[in-house]
Amino acid sequence: MKIGLFFGSFNPIHNGHLMVASYIANHTDLKQVWLVVSPQNPLKPQSSLLNEYDRLHLAQLAIEDDPQLKVIDIEFKLPKPSYTIDTLTYIQEQYPQHEFSVIMGGDSFQNLPKWKNFEALKKNYRFIVYRRPGFDITDTYGADITYLEAPMLELSATLIRNNRKNGITIRYLVPDKVKEEIENNKHISKILLLIKIFLVIHNLIYKNI
Repeated sequence: MKIGLFFGSFNPIHNGHLMVASYIANHTDLKQVWLVVSPQNPLKPQSSLLNEYDRLHLAQLAIEDDPQLKVIDIEFKLPKPSYTIDTLTYIQEQYPQHEFSVIMGGDSFQNLPKWKNFEALKKNYRFIVYRRPGFDITDTYGADITYLEAPMLELSATLIRNNRKNGITIRYLVPDKVKEEIENNKHISKILLLIKIFLVIHNLIYKNI
């Protein structure tokens, strides 16, 4: 079966993520899209992330009624941070019957040559790249890519965290089940507030360096 792997922190998952995942599942030859929740992003401070199990739980709530989407925690079992090539190697060993492609935005694809074992990645995997404004693909780096004009919803997890901090609704930004879980789970709400405070302090420090 052909499966697309959509990597992300999902901090938290929102409707923008789901729109892209659903569009790709329905407009390519993929049978499913698996959302790979990354417990640690090498490019983000760990303190800016919700607990990985909270992010995993929210992602599972978001897609539980969609048979074309699946959430996996495979990177939870790997050394942190897990690089894409290491995760792909492990997934392929666990599911040798499937054919995997990597889903990413045009902004991430432009940095592909900087990724660990870039040559092995482009040799062994197809890339499904969705357009991001301002990041048109001018060089494929010899990779096998499918380029899509997927519908874009300019949302960010930062907006959702800010709304929660300021008492503004997150309705229509995240699935209803995710909204209810965030609003009713005091632990998640507290962590979102702490993340916001951390990011404010972090930005102030770096602004003054």
